[in-house]
Amino acid sequence: MHSTAIGSAEQVDRRESIYVFELPVRVWHVTHALSVIALCITGYLIANPLASVGGEASESFLMGNLRMVHLISAYVFTVGFGVRVYWAIVGNKYSRDIFYLPLWRRAWWRELFEELGFYLFLRKQAPLTVSHNALAQTAMFFFNFLLAVFMIGTGFAMHSEALGLGSWADNWFGWIIPLLGGSQNTKMLHDLGMWLFVVFMLIHIYMAVRARYMGRQTSLRSIVTGWRRYKG
Repeated sequence: MHSTAIGSAEQVDRRESIYVFELPVRVWHVTHALSVIALCITGYLIANPLASVGGEASESFLMGNLRMVHLISAYVFTVGFGVRVYWAIVGNKYSRDIFYLPLWRRAWWRELFEELGFYLFLRKQAPLTVSHNALAQTAMFFFNFLLAVFMIGTGFAMHSEALGLGSWADNWFGWIIPLLGGSQNTKMLHDLGMWLFVVFMLIHIYMAVRARYMGRQTSLRSIVTGWRRYKG
């Protein structure tokens, strides 16, 4: 396992730019974000249906279209997650950051608390890192790995009820519903996961913008170009 911390500003200033985020990771980042936004919006509207639309029922299929968009977004989310897991295996060493937490490393814990201090305005500077810092790595692990797996499982488990017994969704994910105590519990936990994603996105944007303007390394540009550069 590699270390993400790279030392003092003096050491970093003499380094060349580092290629961190490969193209498949950057493409996944965009598709993942767009699919999560679509899932959250349509999921909220499915859980809180709009008022009835007037006129002939055959001329309006609003909720059906919302469910279709939700399902398509779910497939994009799931396929993208599968590709991201594959790239963590075949990609560079930085592509594996979000799938594990190096809890055994003292330096990682020190970096985690230093990052917390920076984002809570208790420190002027954050520790320099190559890939995800310890705080971002922790958030990615819980939200873009563990929570993503949970949402895929519970989402397709609920979909299995629509497809019926013996369907592919029922065979693969139907066991989740009794495990969680029934359909209602599964739906409530899935809705909770949606709100956790909303909170994560807001905090993620705040952290990225703050690091961009107050940190010593590029953050927003890195996920676009793939290259990590350091400010003097």
